[in-house]
Amino acid sequence: MKNLAMFLGGWICVSVLTLAKPVSAAEPLPEGEWIPLFNGKNLDGWTPKIRGYELGDNFADTFRVENGVIKVSYEKYDKFQERFGHLFYKTPFSHYRLRVEYRFVGEQCPGGPGWAVRNSGIMIHCQDPKTMTKEQRFPVSVEVQLLGGLGKGPRSTANLCSPGTHVVMNGKLFTPHCTNSKSKTYDGDQWVTVEVEVHGSGNITHFVNGEPVLEYEQPQLDPQDPDAKRLIQDPQRLLIDSGYIALQSESHPCEFRKVELKILKK
Repeated sequence: MKNLAMFLGGWICVSVLTLAKPVSAAEPLPEGEWIPLFNGKNLDGWTPKIRGYELGDNFADTFRVENGVIKVSYEKYDKFQERFGHLFYKTPFSHYRLRVEYRFVGEQCPGGPGWAVRNSGIMIHCQDPKTMTKEQRFPVSVEVQLLGGLGKGPRSTANLCSPGTHVVMNGKLFTPHCTNSKSKTYDGDQWVTVEVEVHGSGNITHFVNGEPVLEYEQPQLDPQDPDAKRLIQDPQRLLIDSGYIALQSESHPCEFRKVELKILKK
């Protein structure tokens, strides 16, 4: 009986320890469930890379959390000086649906380029930020370009830009740097929800407030781009199947209040 009691006690202890085992960061996220990538409190899991600075140097507190949102702020900048920034999530993904709520606020940082007024982005299929050079302006990636209305005329959001990449659209290789979606224009400081459904090196679709606005496939490295050239190991294998996710800072203040992701089956 004593041996049995010791055995049962040991078994119970092992069982409790097993049940209480925390989920390791290395373990994959569950499929089909929305998982918050931003905890609403701090930038745990996120790393900034700002042009001219080392990875992890959050120059002038560009990215910070206040009142439950990620703020992209230039309050401590004198001039922008092409200090384009990106806030990278720690884990690369391949097949997923990403949902982000964003809005533009305030005035552009002095010295910001004219094209960057009310302009930011969600970068998908990014290169590893550790492979970016110190002076690199943008990661090699596919950009879901976020634009706010200017109070006059149409200005779509969830557009496509392609720093160091190309895609296939309507069955043909698409090489222009940017193309507009068919979304509405969103003026003022209203919150907008953008979703991106990504199937590895296959189909990618952009959604704005639940409506599909742009579709393409076969994201791939541009062999003519200097930053992409450094990443090409085999000229015959240019397709991009996975990569990191990043939020952009391009000189206009903006906020992100929700960043969540759902893993999809391959």
